[in-house]
Amino acid sequence: MHISFLLHNAYGIGGTIRTTFTLAGTLAEQHDVEIVSVFRHRDDPALGAPGGVRMRHLVDLRKSSPGYEGDHADHAKQASVFPRGDTRHRQYSRLTDRRIAAHLGAVEADVVVGTRPGLNIHISRQARRGPVRVGQEHLTLESHSYRLRREISHRYGLLDAVTTVTSADARDYRARLRLPGVRVVAIPNSVPEPSGPPADGDAKWIVAAGRLHRVKRYDVLIRAFAEIAAARPEWRLRIYGAGDASGNEQRPLRALVEELGLRERVRLMGSADPMEKEWPKGSIAAVTSERESFGMTIVEAMRCGVPVVSTDCPHGPAEIIDDGTDGRLVPLGDTGAFAKALLGLIDDDGLRHRMGRAARVSAARFDPAPIAERHEKLFTELAARGSRGRSQGALRNALHRSRGSALDGAYALRYLASSAIRRGRA
Repeated sequence: MHISFLLHNAYGIGGTIRTTFTLAGTLAEQHDVEIVSVFRHRDDPALGAPGGVRMRHLVDLRKSSPGYEGDHADHAKQASVFPRGDTRHRQYSRLTDRRIAAHLGAVEADVVVGTRPGLNIHISRQARRGPVRVGQEHLTLESHSYRLRREISHRYGLLDAVTTVTSADARDYRARLRLPGVRVVAIPNSVPEPSGPPADGDAKWIVAAGRLHRVKRYDVLIRAFAEIAAARPEWRLRIYGAGDASGNEQRPLRALVEELGLRERVRLMGSADPMEKEWPKGSIAAVTSERESFGMTIVEAMRCGVPVVSTDCPHGPAEIIDDGTDGRLVPLGDTGAFAKALLGLIDDDGLRHRMGRAARVSAARFDPAPIAERHEKLFTELAARGSRGRSQGALRNALHRSRGSALDGAYALRYLASSAIRRGRA
């Protein structure tokens, strides 16, 4: 089977890139797999190219490259296919519209897989007849703007399947969107087995990891740890992660650490990639997020034999942690309950060690091989349905294309009106 992944930028760093590389590399053990990156801004992938996978790009943004296209006239013109509701819209252009269309119109693949909403919409509109069309959701439907959810509703009807990383999000897609004929399947992300030894459960460190963004609610974690510090002064907290432009919390978190007198007890470590070397240095992992799309850090910690105390936020944690067996789930935003759950593991060495061992066993279900098998099974079933299944959906396709055209027209008029208002104010 020839499988082609379409990725925003395979040369950067991010969760979607990492999980796509892991899946593509595992599938390449049995299939012909390629990753097509819309952009290329450096010579080599920052995460290292997955073995056995062909890689190519559509737009070259390497200034040192003879093929540099950052100054192409069409690169300065706003994209018309890539949806405005996708947060990456400003990086796309008429040039990417044309390059993606040419790629999708000619690609000789059995399965074409998109890895973000904007690219899934490109696939639904521009992929040639023949390949199975699959759109992956690496976040959640609810996390997208109203505008993008509307575009998803109108455009995804031309896909063969949508995969989500949690069952909760799959239920959300089925309940909130009308996508007759589209398979909606939950397949979690995979995490390889760590190369080093697991945690021994004796180090007096609590470890957390993730970008320093307000959604991670590290303020709750630090306040909960203040209660730990008062009762168990030998324990420490490490938080790994860097801020980003959308919500850098580094300064307020440092201020909170100072305010609570925890300068010697709490360390903001910055980024660590990969984290598999850092998890075993702790005995408990902590996740205080108010929402998660999946919970990669939870699985990473568990694979290293570290039990996780996590908020029971929507999507993710409850599908990974068996509360009381391999970790703990705590009500969202309850600092006292979070501190109590941490203390329960701190004060009971036997429980902490048992949960760590159980976490390793439980997290093995996220190994790349069984996860790739689930994708392979879906692709095979959809390919077997073939043209017969798609011909039965001809009316559905025509309906969705007409609805999509109407949506394009409505958004174009709204955009022109808002532009006119802005010009009038100027």
